[in-house]
Amino acid sequence: MVYLIQVAEERLTAATFEGLAMPLFDQLYNFAHWLAQDRTEAEDLVQETYVKALKGFSSFQPGTNFRAWIYRILRNTFLTSRTGLKATVALDADDGPELPAGPETPETIFIEHSQHQFLQAAIESLPVHFREVLLLCEVEEMSYQEIAEALSIPIGTVMSRLSRARKALRESLQQKLVRS
Repeated sequence: MVYLIQVAEERLTAATFEGLAMPLFDQLYNFAHWLAQDRTEAEDLVQETYVKALKGFSSFQPGTNFRAWIYRILRNTFLTSRTGLKATVALDADDGPELPAGPETPETIFIEHSQHQFLQAAIESLPVHFREVLLLCEVEEMSYQEIAEALSIPIGTVMSRLSRARKALRESLQQKLVRS
């Protein structure tokens, strides 16, 4: 879903902001949670993002990509936060995957849980600049152009970081599987 909306400059109101920003709330929270790796910090990041975006809404350039604009605000807010500066925070134990309901055996549940843990640990071990590009592309399904706009980097850098992130993720998973 792409939020490229033409908005007349004289109509940049709080109601216009709400109509553009609120549909992105869950996506922004998910991205913030992946970046911060902490639910409370993610909630704070999203709240601060919305405050900053509303305050700066008059600087939003009508006709540009609102989604990329607000993701850039979220990313910049994260990078200047305590968590972003540290860039390494452990997940709470409550953040683990929910076990599926159904007739699965304990063995299949264990295998799925283990695979999820391997993948989550591998993603968390990536440097922030790789992790954010990978998550925006694969989880948020943003185009390379949207990612470039959101992160304020050239599209070639997006492609390069994404390639390197995928390679690092693949190598990390291979190493973890060999050790286990």
